[in-house]
Amino acid sequence: MSDLVAPKQAGITYETDEPVLYQAEGQIARITLNRPSFHNAQNSQMTYALDDAFKRAVDDDKIKVIILKAAGKHFSAGHDIGTPGRDVDKSWDRRLMQSDHTTKPAAEFLYTREHEVYLGMCRRWRDIPKPTIAQVHGACVAGGLMLAWVCDFIIASDDAFFQDPVIRMGIPGVEYFAHGFELPPRIAKEFLLLGERMPAERAEQFGMVNRVVPRDGLDAAATEIAEKLAGFPRLGLWLGKQAINQVEDLRGKRSAMDSHYHIHHFAHAQNDLTTGDRLGGQDAKSMAAANKKQAGSD
Repeated sequence: MSDLVAPKQAGITYETDEPVLYQAEGQIARITLNRPSFHNAQNSQMTYALDDAFKRAVDDDKIKVIILKAAGKHFSAGHDIGTPGRDVDKSWDRRLMQSDHTTKPAAEFLYTREHEVYLGMCRRWRDIPKPTIAQVHGACVAGGLMLAWVCDFIIASDDAFFQDPVIRMGIPGVEYFAHGFELPPRIAKEFLLLGERMPAERAEQFGMVNRVVPRDGLDAAATEIAEKLAGFPRLGLWLGKQAINQVEDLRGKRSAMDSHYHIHHFAHAQNDLTTGDRLGGQDAKSMAAANKKQAGSD
């Protein structure tokens, strides 16, 4: 007797065939999140396209530095929990050694999927052997944090803010749980438990952001750093990046994320048992409305 289930047949409408754009300029690759009409909410279509773009940059020996940026008003509103292109029930050609989530019952469904598209992908991108720069403007919320945090540098515009409001769903932070490494412990608790917006200027004070620049100077600031990096030996950059990453891992970053991943999925399972919804009855509209009310903005 099998405990596998039949995959759900969900209606999915993608607004674009290019959720990620790629441009190579000399030794610099620019990768652009391209769902501006939905503030670059990350569905699986975008996630796998982003993985393709990163791999393209890694495979191109002419590229020495990668810049990750976004089209539209915001860097990323987080994971897609409410657009017509939400594709959580769709099966994909997986990149990691994970099974197909769509045939898994109950809590195993999301636990399997997020090992691939969230935790696994982010770890894969963190280990890219070339320096990466996140060029952040506007909102960098929840899943958006994960994309910025895997990069080696974060250059933010002065209108950027960072936020992980998923405690409102009863969930203790996003899957790539770097909070305690990006921020001091009490500030990380404030960031997580209150779920408030952290302006780029404050994030810079704690070392989460490298530089804060005016919005109209963001491209130039990221390019300046990329060009400086491109002037150094390829192997030296890779070895230096590995050295710092290994320090973080020796401090417990990987094991802390493994521990948190199970806590995160306990919360999803509890939501499902108590409310019948893995997100605790929240969706994109309710979360956006609550976040704006908390921030006192429109």
